[in-house]
Amino acid sequence: MTAQLIDGEAIAATIRAEVADRVAALEAKGKTPGLAAILVGDDPGSVSYVSMKAKDCEAVGMFSETFHLPADTPQADLFALVARLNADARFDAILPQLPVPPQIDERLYIDQIVAAKDADGLHPENLGRLLRGETSHALPCTPHGVIQILLRTGNDPAGKHVVVVGRSTLVGRPLAVLLSNKATGGNATVTICHTGTPDIARHTREADIVVMAAGRPNTLRADMVRPGAVVIDVGTNRIEDASRKRGWRLVGDADFPALKEVCSWITPVPGGVGPMTRAMLLVNTVRAAGG
Repeated sequence: MTAQLIDGEAIAATIRAEVADRVAALEAKGKTPGLAAILVGDDPGSVSYVSMKAKDCEAVGMFSETFHLPADTPQADLFALVARLNADARFDAILPQLPVPPQIDERLYIDQIVAAKDADGLHPENLGRLLRGETSHALPCTPHGVIQILLRTGNDPAGKHVVVVGRSTLVGRPLAVLLSNKATGGNATVTICHTGTPDIARHTREADIVVMAAGRPNTLRADMVRPGAVVIDVGTNRIEDASRKRGWRLVGDADFPALKEVCSWITPVPGGVGPMTRAMLLVNTVRAAGG
């Protein structure tokens, strides 16, 4: 068996087209959705990611602006900027690009953004509403992107056993809630594995769908899944590669070359979940604008 590769960029392009239609409908009423992105420091990955998000906004007709602050920006100054953006009617959503330098309390930073302008769906109020099964607000972008991948490839998780490897508030835990909710894209039986799980393979071998969000290369091997399982790899890890001009390459948490000979469907890294995360940010922004 050779797995079908899931083209995250192609699915994201479809979603961007849907968002563009919603933006056009809002503009016909005199409203242009706006996104404010805040970047603290010069982390290369964050700089690149924010740049791509700005291009995505332009492609669908949204207004966006990036506020780039020095790495040594005091927390009080950053929070003052957030307060100004909360009150700025040009922006319907605010994206706090993570990670942030050590002098910034990440959780407190997210808390400063009003829930209605939470572009990432990570504000505690929005996470709490998610736990109650409410989905009319901003949903965490990467988990929502995973759900859309499953639905749009015909791998509806309803009635399936899904094993999520990773328990972060960014991916693992909100994804488990979405998958278990009584709603479209949910109704799955969910197992969460993490660093405290004695034998992860025992669980992943029983899964219909495995989602990797561990942050460690080759965590999932071919002998850890049953033939025909679906593997969604959220991991993005930089490893050394002397054959590349830059000296490194990106890989996921799964052993992709081996697993693609066992799975029925699998996401590559890059080109799988990453583009979907950016697409769902656009969905959250247009939703916040009332579209």
